[in-house]
Amino acid sequence: MPSSPIPGSTGEVLTCLPSPYLPHRATGLLYLPRFIAKIRYVQAHGKLPASYAKNFKRGLDRFLCLHLGVEPDAVEQAVREAGGDDAEVDRRLLALLPADCRVAKWNRELVQKGMTPAGREFLLQALTAMGCADRAAEIQSVPDLIDFDEGRIG
Repeated sequence: MPSSPIPGSTGEVLTCLPSPYLPHRATGLLYLPRFIAKIRYVQAHGKLPASYAKNFKRGLDRFLCLHLGVEPDAVEQAVREAGGDDAEVDRRLLALLPADCRVAKWNRELVQKGMTPAGREFLLQALTAMGCADRAAEIQSVPDLIDFDEGRIG
C-alpha cells in the first residue's frame, strides 16, 4: 500500500485551499485561485499557519506574479479591496493584470515545476521528510506535492 504523509510532518495542512491545478475562471491561469484563497484566509484569520506563511507572496505566489509582471502586494490589495465579491475580485484583477497573461506559457511552466534534476531532488527530500519517499515516481511536480500533502492525491 502506498504511504501517506506523516501527520504534522509539513506543519498544519489547510485542506480549504484549492488545488494549484484549478484554473482562475476569468483568466484561465492555474494557481491564481489558490493565491486568492490564501489572501482571503489571511483576511479572515489574521495570518496563515506557519507552514503556509513561509511561502506567502513567495514561492509559487511570487513566480506567478513575476510571470504577470505584477507585485504580489498589488494582487493582495486587489483581493482585499474587493471583499468577498468574486466578480469584483475578477474585475480588479483583470484591470491589474496585463491584457495578455500568456496563460498557456504559465500553465505549462507551473505543471512542470519540480521536473528538473534539482527539482526532483527537492521533491524527494520533501517526500522523505513526509515519510513518503516511495511516492517519488508518482509525485512528479511541486503542484503534485501540494495536492498530495493536502490529501487530493491519495
